[in-house]
Amino acid sequence: MACSVHLLLLLTSLLALFFNPTCVYGNDELRTLLDLKSSLDPEGHFLSSWTIDGTPCGGSFEGVACNEKGQVANVSLQGKGLSGKLSPAIAGLKHLTGLYLHYNSLYGEIPRELANLTELSDLYLNVNHLSGEIPPEIGMMESLQVLQLCYNQLTGSIPTQLSDLKKLSVLALQSNQFAGAIPASLGDLGMLMRLDLSSNNLFGSIPTKLADLPLLQVLDVHNNTLSGNVPPALKRLEEGFVFEHNVGLCGVGFSSLKACTASDHANLTRPEPYGAGVGGLSRDIPETANVKLPCNTTQCRNPSRSKQAASITVGIVLVTIAVSAIGIFTFTMYRRRKQKLGSTFDISEGRLSTDQAKSIYRKNGSPLVSLEYSNGWDPLADGKNVNGDRQDMFQSFRFNLEEVESATQYFSELNLLGKSNFSATYKGVLRDGSVVAVKSISKTSCKSDEAEFLKGLNILTSLRNENLVRLRGFCCSRGRGECFLVYDFVSNGNLSCYLDVKEGDGEVLEWSTRVSIVKGIAKGIAYLHAYKAKKQALVHQNISAEKVLIDQRYNPLLSDSGLYKLLTNDIVFSALKGSAAKGYLAPEYTTTGRFTEKSDVYAFGVLLFQILTGKQKITSAMRLAAESFKFPEFIDPNLHGKFFEYEAAKLARMALLCSHESPFERPSMEAIVQELGNCSSCL
Repeated sequence: MACSVHLLLLLTSLLALFFNPTCVYGNDELRTLLDLKSSLDPEGHFLSSWTIDGTPCGGSFEGVACNEKGQVANVSLQGKGLSGKLSPAIAGLKHLTGLYLHYNSLYGEIPRELANLTELSDLYLNVNHLSGEIPPEIGMMESLQVLQLCYNQLTGSIPTQLSDLKKLSVLALQSNQFAGAIPASLGDLGMLMRLDLSSNNLFGSIPTKLADLPLLQVLDVHNNTLSGNVPPALKRLEEGFVFEHNVGLCGVGFSSLKACTASDHANLTRPEPYGAGVGGLSRDIPETANVKLPCNTTQCRNPSRSKQAASITVGIVLVTIAVSAIGIFTFTMYRRRKQKLGSTFDISEGRLSTDQAKSIYRKNGSPLVSLEYSNGWDPLADGKNVNGDRQDMFQSFRFNLEEVESATQYFSELNLLGKSNFSATYKGVLRDGSVVAVKSISKTSCKSDEAEFLKGLNILTSLRNENLVRLRGFCCSRGRGECFLVYDFVSNGNLSCYLDVKEGDGEVLEWSTRVSIVKGIAKGIAYLHAYKAKKQALVHQNISAEKVLIDQRYNPLLSDSGLYKLLTNDIVFSALKGSAAKGYLAPEYTTTGRFTEKSDVYAFGVLLFQILTGKQKITSAMRLAAESFKFPEFIDPNLHGKFFEYEAAKLARMALLCSHESPFERPSMEAIVQELGNCSSCL
């Protein structure tokens, strides 16, 4: 009888596993998140929404988002004031693709258990108080694309194992206490675009293999104790190669480097850092800064590690069998759920399905685009109120889905104007004949808290300025899981279309038009800063040439103003990467992690330089020429001298001041508008 009861209980457990596999994932991940909470926020001040009776994928856990299978895929807690440690329990979130813990006060060592997160593509631990060495196991994270560990107190040498991260595009290790040499094996990272090793205690030479990386755009090694001949191939990076404050470096073709002497050339006979030994030459630089000398045999073997590896192998086999069984059950249930959902939608002939429409702009998206909050989404359903008397105004802005689909010809690719990781924009024609631009945003990119989303929408509908693109209305669709923002269509493209113009191949803006555009941009930003949201100025956050649209009369119109009030922190940060790459990001952001009016002013200063020079990329030579008013060296040559030097000098001074490294030196946008207004010739 007892055996029958036990058998029945076992059978019941197996049936529960079969019919509700996601529950197993959910419970495991819930326990993991609660373990993380206790270590990241030991005082319980910031993660109060993480509760034992909560649902991580239901939208109630702040900073947590899940994939379509109900598995935790992103943890975004940047700038939350966390002051604990990163627990090894993080390894329990096996489906994590993004971990964003930067701009906190975390301390302690980086757990080597991170290596178990084999799906992780983005790891941001920068601007904390982390110490110890980089775990070499991180080299096993084959999906890793971005590794940000800068501005911590990390020590030791740079592990050679990082060269196994074949998908890595960004490696930021600056402002730590790393010692030793730069591993030559980093030259095996074929996808690497940015490598920042500045402000450490690194010594030795710069490996030649780094100079040969095909996609490398930035190599920053300034403020170390490097020496030897700089590889000539690094000249191709131009200003992307930063090497100042390394007194031992020498080379040919670099203006601020001394020529190499005989003793410098003698050093070239030594092996490169972390390279293989050559013949019987002695090494001044060890294989790593903290590893014993190589063994006599061709391969060192550690008996304890061999036993550990054997144990791990057995464990992996057992876990693989269990996970495979669960995976089969999960996949079966997921397929059934997908088929059931698919049958509830009747897609008419010629209309793109939701998945088809999204695939147009998600093929190369970030991991964030696959996230889905499980709760239903229709922020204005059931007569939900928005600040009381604004409900009627909201209703006047609402479009229905049929209008939006009809205007864009069911989101035809022929009408696609542009796409990003979180949105796609289509040209459309409304029934009244007016031309519009429809921005489609997935609900997974928007704030999951509907109250916060509505506050953002409230701001968007209230913005009214001649230098902001006008929002005509919006439509939120539960069935499609998307929100559509309908803007006026602006016909003459964006400001970047008028930069880097080769004479005869594009339109060159005349001087008076450029001055007018500068003034309009300034007025638009000043309007945003004067708008108080939560008693704070409304900061644009992502000003760039692409965000300045030009209308038929060559008036500038700022796009995406207030948009980031609708979006998750993940999406805002994703957009930030592009802004930083193009030079619009204020330098203080790397230490504060916050956007302010002064960060917008910095971006305006960069825009002003671009308008004056007609170039996307602003070089230090251009800035120096602007400081001394050497107009032929920084004013767009396409103007052929047809500009007023007084205006050019005034605008150059303004550009330099606005893009000053210190935010305290930058003027307010209100002062800029007033200064432009006081200049009669600038009107």
